[in-house]
Amino acid sequence: MIGTLAALAAAGAAASCRWNWWRPRVTGGMPALMYHKIGLPPSGSKLAKLWVSPTRFRRQLEYLRKNGYTAITFAEWRDAEAGRKPLPEKPVLITFDDGYRNNYELAYPVLREFGMKACIFLVYETMDHHNAWHDPAGEPWIPMLTWAQIREMQDSGLVELGSHTMKHRSLPSLPPDQVRWEVTESKKRLEDKLGREMTGFAYPYGAGAYVPAVRAAALEAGYRFDFSIKQGISTLPWNREAEAVKRLFIRGDDAMLDFHLNLTRGRARL
Repeated sequence: MIGTLAALAAAGAAASCRWNWWRPRVTGGMPALMYHKIGLPPSGSKLAKLWVSPTRFRRQLEYLRKNGYTAITFAEWRDAEAGRKPLPEKPVLITFDDGYRNNYELAYPVLREFGMKACIFLVYETMDHHNAWHDPAGEPWIPMLTWAQIREMQDSGLVELGSHTMKHRSLPSLPPDQVRWEVTESKKRLEDKLGREMTGFAYPYGAGAYVPAVRAAALEAGYRFDFSIKQGISTLPWNREAEAVKRLFIRGDDAMLDFHLNLTRGRARL
């Protein structure tokens, strides 16, 4: 009996170390899910955690629908801030960083099927090309979205685009003039190319979201919403002056318990 109790205690301790089930529930707020690549990682990938399989992605959207979440865009959030239209009872942002072609080929059909909206942050100079900022020794280069695919998704009304800079460089490592160019030029070119205002911005690698000079450059460029990779759920109304929008990193090896805890506790793992 003592051995059994010890084993159960050890199992409970292990679960507590792995999952944050014991945290209090987060009520309200704006969960922002952060995805990168949809598909199966190539053999030997050192970035496997950035790949979410189509099967897992579908299950996650099923969870959102079953639990009453409504996926919104930056434009809808801005309308709510301006008092033009209220947010739904349980809003969620589905965001993708970088702009990989698999977002169109594998994620977009599932979004269409569920009628759910998403936001994709684009690295401007890599569209129609490949993810040149990655070291191919860690993972082979893969194709990025084409402009035709981007326009199709935008025209559907299901996908809103945002900026992820021009080249995907770590902004704190750059001189101030290059930081300003990365954030302002990408906004200008995307607006010229797509014919609509870019209100959302995500910092490459999350770097700079908590560096005052870098964040000031992003906000001065005219973005309304800037996104970090800090794990958590931002409260509503969002305090823009306090910090960038937090996000929930959806890993390729997440179980559905992880997904549930992210949305209800703001963090799945310690």
